[in-house]
Amino acid sequence: MARRPRSAPARKRRGFGGFLFRWALLVVVGVGLAGALYSIHLDRVVRGKFEGQRWALPARVFARPLELYADRPLLGDQLQAELDRLNYRRTAALDVPGSYSRDGERFLIRTRSFRFWDGEEPAYALKVGLVEGRVAELEDASGGPAPPLVRLDPMLIASIYPTHNEDRVLLRRKDIPDLLIRTLIAVEDRSFYRHVGVDPRGIARAAFSNLRAGGVVEGASTLTQQLVKNFYLTADRTFERKINEALMALLLERRYSKDEILEAYANEIYLGQDGSRAIHGFGLASSFFFNKPLEELGIPETALLVGMVQAPSSLDPRRRSEAALKRRDLVLDLMARDGVISPADAEAAKGAPLGIAEGGGRPVGEYPDFISLVRRQLQRDYREEDLRSEGLNIFTTLDPLVQSEVEKALPSRLSELEKSRRMKAGSLEAAAVVTSVAQGEVLALAGGREAGYAGFNRALDSVRSIGSLVKPAVYLAALSKPERYSLTTSLQDTPVSMRVGDKIWAPKNYDRRVNGAVPLHRALSSSLNLATVHLGLSVGITEVTETLYRLGAQRRISKVPAMLLGAVSLSPLEVAQVYQTIAAGGYRAPLRAIREVMDPNGRPLNRYPLAVEAVVDPRAAYLTTWAMQRVVTHGTARWLGEKLPKGMTMAGKTGTTDEMRDSWYAGFSGDKVAVVWVGRDDYQPMGLAGGAGALRVWGDFMLAIPNEPLSDVPPDGVVLAGGGEAPYVAGTTPAGRTGGGKKETAREGGDEQDVAQAEPEPAADPDPAIEAKAAPKASSSKNLFMSDFYN
Repeated sequence: MARRPRSAPARKRRGFGGFLFRWALLVVVGVGLAGALYSIHLDRVVRGKFEGQRWALPARVFARPLELYADRPLLGDQLQAELDRLNYRRTAALDVPGSYSRDGERFLIRTRSFRFWDGEEPAYALKVGLVEGRVAELEDASGGPAPPLVRLDPMLIASIYPTHNEDRVLLRRKDIPDLLIRTLIAVEDRSFYRHVGVDPRGIARAAFSNLRAGGVVEGASTLTQQLVKNFYLTADRTFERKINEALMALLLERRYSKDEILEAYANEIYLGQDGSRAIHGFGLASSFFFNKPLEELGIPETALLVGMVQAPSSLDPRRRSEAALKRRDLVLDLMARDGVISPADAEAAKGAPLGIAEGGGRPVGEYPDFISLVRRQLQRDYREEDLRSEGLNIFTTLDPLVQSEVEKALPSRLSELEKSRRMKAGSLEAAAVVTSVAQGEVLALAGGREAGYAGFNRALDSVRSIGSLVKPAVYLAALSKPERYSLTTSLQDTPVSMRVGDKIWAPKNYDRRVNGAVPLHRALSSSLNLATVHLGLSVGITEVTETLYRLGAQRRISKVPAMLLGAVSLSPLEVAQVYQTIAAGGYRAPLRAIREVMDPNGRPLNRYPLAVEAVVDPRAAYLTTWAMQRVVTHGTARWLGEKLPKGMTMAGKTGTTDEMRDSWYAGFSGDKVAVVWVGRDDYQPMGLAGGAGALRVWGDFMLAIPNEPLSDVPPDGVVLAGGGEAPYVAGTTPAGRTGGGKKETAREGGDEQDVAQAEPEPAADPDPAIEAKAAPKASSSKNLFMSDFYN
């Protein structure tokens, strides 16, 4: 039977259906291709950020670590203060690192491990015994061999934050306690180890749990989705963002392990606000809320942190303690439900207080003046954006024990001086610098009387005439010529009058007296102006100026006669460099505020090694120090000499400028150099000589910290005469032999023979042979940051 031909409508319907199918196929293919391309784009985004630098990490600045070793000078209260600054907890049960107990002068300490530039410092259980201000016992309390030296973890003193002010302490997966991980999974994502980034069952389960509880107790998004939202996306609640979140979560799970995702989550999660600083990650949150490292957290503290993930602002335990406590207890129930802890542990933890510590997570002290010095040194080697984003660990030379004494002494003594002199309260200002003798490390620095105030830094930037602080350089220049000068050489303390430019320069002694012939050492210890001028002119102004440069002065010095009496303008930091070289026996160590810099992975970057250079004759430096020691015992700093403990010896020099506008004292023990300036910011006279003002501040803090006495061992080529007589250079015949016990005449109360010019730049010397020139480079050493400041 012949086929009946199809009707036209049937053929049209089939043709139209084929057309729609082809178009639908094209649309599906197009959408699939677009989806594939978009997935490739998202994959690149995921990999690009996850495998690159994930976060802009702040630089962290640390003080020096306290080193414990046999015979180290240390008082019990100083050791306890250091442990308290490090947030060690005083407790009878030393069950965790970061704890200690004290019984008189005996300490039991559980130290924390810390990664330094030269390797990991392990945690110790220590027995430390102190006797007469020194470490007499240092033993391993667990029975192991006694360690020869132990470094405590260093104190965080500053952070240099990224421009967006996010702060975090970077954690590795191995650093995250198992208790925290298990709690996080129990509360936020119970199927974390089973899903592939998105968990439909988890969404349904969370909805049921929340409905049954009458509130949000369990999250619907997986941990991976939460990481994607916080790390890659915005918080906008749009359909597009949710689709991207799901796709990127799938891609993230496909590319990376569960441990890698947990590590990123633990560092990214936002957990609170500290002013303008955003607290990210469990590592920083642990310090911020509890003043503890993450590994030291207990059950209730862990529950509180994990509970805050849901809503950090509304669950802030400092501002909303009741809501935070309720949420913590709910988390404890969830931990017990999933077997993370036992029901008994959960009930016990509910009885614990929130335990929030004030000031947590911030730098332990406010040291803006010292940090200013650190930043100036860093800016020579690092870009500002690197300091704010690369997570550098910067180890400095700051000694908190010394800094704390300086900060106590300045306001206390200045207030006392103002009251005794009937000055307006707050009219006096001060600056102080303390360094080590041998290494040139800046141990403490104060730019003003008010600790922690980030204002004008007088220690670095206040350039004032230094008065008689210049005189040791004059005598050092002379004693460097032993064939001409010794400590007992007779100097003429007689009137001087000479033309300088179009003016007559005629300096006077402080008491307007003329003393005639005096031995060289007495001229320095009594700060006799006329004798100093005669000596300086004999040695040569150029030679004295070059001696100052060799000692470490960086600033241009005008070669005029008035510079012999202090018409030299320097900052306290520059003065400290000059005196460090004298104290070190003629060996200049460029002052430094940084020891080491490490990247966040513990790799050393820049080292700032000790760079020492012999710049003056050590014999002359020793003889000058001997005369400066007599400033303390017989001269203008007798106030200090009378307060020195038995066996302690120190040397120094007072300084006062014209009309008593500036009061200075610079001096040193066997291991520390300190410089103090006192004055007014408006340059008005204040009526305080160096011995009545700056010396008193200097003594207050230097007598409160451990010091070594000056060495009584002379360098080769110096002969000790004995009987209190002045030492001399071998092969010379010292004149007079009058260096012994006769007390020199210096005015009581520290008044001295200073008539320094008040103006920083005195009139130029008319002699063309002594034109001023720029200072030479400090040395050939690698650390020249002072020349960077002042040239």
